[in-house]
Amino acid sequence: MVCTINGCPGEYEEQKIMHMVRYHGQIIVVDHVPAEVCSVCGDVLLKPDTVKRIEKLLKQAVCPASAVPLYEFA
Repeated sequence: MVCTINGCPGEYEEQKIMHMVRYHGQIIVVDHVPAEVCSVCGDVLLKPDTVKRIEKLLKQAVCPASAVPLYEFA
């Protein structure tokens, strides 16, 4: 599929990405998320089913697989 960003000549390719979201004041990182990523500009598209699955994961309050430090650029 051709990239939806105006003027970008790239095409979307299926990849696994690391998706970050702020949820209830916390930064949550979900790894290995299927996404369409533009080969030129890097624009990312998530399918509606993927978004629903991430939302369900966040609501389940499952223990994370690991924890990472968070630094603030001040």
